[in-house]
Amino acid sequence: MNLESVAIALGDVTWIGLAFGLGLLSRTIGLPPLVGFLVAGFVLNLYGITSGKVLETLSDLGVILLLFIVGLKLNLRTFARPQVWAVSGLHMAIAVVVFGFAMYGLALLGASIFSSLDLPRSLLVAFALSFSSTVFAVKVLEDKGETASLHGRITIGILLVQDLAAVIFLAISANQWPTIWALLLLLLIPLRPVLTYILQRTGHGELLVLYGFLLAVGGSQLFELVGLKGYVGALVVGVLIASHSKAVEMSKTMLSFKDLFLVGFFLSIGLSGPLTMEAILIGAAITPFVFLKSALFFGLLTGFKLRARTSLLASLNLTNFSEFGLIVAAIGIANGWIDSRWVIAIAIALALSCVIAAGLNVIAHPVYTRYAKTWKRLQRSERLADDRLLDIGGAKIAIIGMGRVGTGAYDDMHRLHGGAVVGVDIDPVKVQRQQPTGRDVLLGDPSDADFWDRVQATHTLELVMLALPNLAANLAVLDQLKAASFNGRVAATARFEDEIEPLKQAGASTVFNVYAEAGSGFATHVAAQTPPAA
Repeated sequence: MNLESVAIALGDVTWIGLAFGLGLLSRTIGLPPLVGFLVAGFVLNLYGITSGKVLETLSDLGVILLLFIVGLKLNLRTFARPQVWAVSGLHMAIAVVVFGFAMYGLALLGASIFSSLDLPRSLLVAFALSFSSTVFAVKVLEDKGETASLHGRITIGILLVQDLAAVIFLAISANQWPTIWALLLLLLIPLRPVLTYILQRTGHGELLVLYGFLLAVGGSQLFELVGLKGYVGALVVGVLIASHSKAVEMSKTMLSFKDLFLVGFFLSIGLSGPLTMEAILIGAAITPFVFLKSALFFGLLTGFKLRARTSLLASLNLTNFSEFGLIVAAIGIANGWIDSRWVIAIAIALALSCVIAAGLNVIAHPVYTRYAKTWKRLQRSERLADDRLLDIGGAKIAIIGMGRVGTGAYDDMHRLHGGAVVGVDIDPVKVQRQQPTGRDVLLGDPSDADFWDRVQATHTLELVMLALPNLAANLAVLDQLKAASFNGRVAATARFEDEIEPLKQAGASTVFNVYAEAGSGFATHVAAQTPPAA
């Protein structure tokens, strides 16, 4: 037996076991598991354990798959909104100036941990801190089922504009521009029918997953070959096939793989370099800047006519520093612009900011609900068309979530109760597809406290049926119904047996286990179609 192979295997077992243990602990105390993964990286670092080949491969694949899945859900029209490109540009410019001069001022005042910074170096570090983490924010949005919400789409749009700025900076600073062969990537557009034709023929099993990996990794490699960032290629290929009917199914089948591989990414943050007391102090000192960053996002988003709730949730998603900060710092070190300690300092600040953001996103909806009057005073009176409160009219039954389960429930309830039924979904694409069918489906966020306050004020709604894709999304709506003192009946769907009790405790009067009771529904359907025995 090769002793080197044994050592590598034991090293991999160590980080897997530690990541699982701390991830489970984080979940137990009410934080996302990724907080535990971040802490695990720093613990491994303290004991001198470095990232192995398995961990590095998982990290790279995790980021590639994450951006590919984002592309599958991305609506390019989001980029045309000034709430995306203008807010991104203004925020970055203001943050660089404010953070840069703040650190330079601290250096002039004699703060030893900033003593190595002159004004240009301060501005470079501020630029590194101006980005928010795409990986973290998208992971949080997916876990909460809010990727398709307005604040989710605004968040992802801002992040991608920031990423574009980072790519431009990397090209300029490294004096490395895309090769002339990059123009050939335009051929991907006419190749789209070929890609979607193959997608249609992959079926619903392992070929669909394998084709997803091929597209994600293949797109990444194509962009790397012509001098562009690989993860951008995964994103672009995802966007190319996003409008196909099987794109949603592909994204769902690949979610578990993406979640597994992203463990490597969060661990690698803590393993990015040796920890020193000085680096820890610097990282802790710059972490509070993340709150100023969040407040600036909130002010800009409300200034561009978004509701306070939408602005708050988007700002909390962006309340973190970015992995791009590490790359910017590494380039600064390579060019002799800043000291080597800044990579670890920014890694520490990134990890601490992710812990802060994770905690804030857990309590985001309750914080808005509790202080709604205060938040509303900060918003403008003028509203964007897709950020106004929706009105369900005199409907008595609301189906929340118009996927396959919700659509089936809507059709049956409409047959029984006629026009008293209304559907609500957070995804504009789903709503657009539903409306030509004659169904009364409205675009709205079911976890919006303002929406439920309005519903409760009309006193017409008697039954709410939750057909949302995950437990977190269902619980978020139940929390808002409880806060609004809704006194009607609430039915919810569950995918697993252990989800039933939490839903009932949160206020659901009836819980339907989609998988467990599918057989009963199937038997009932067949019995109805079977002629009676002679």
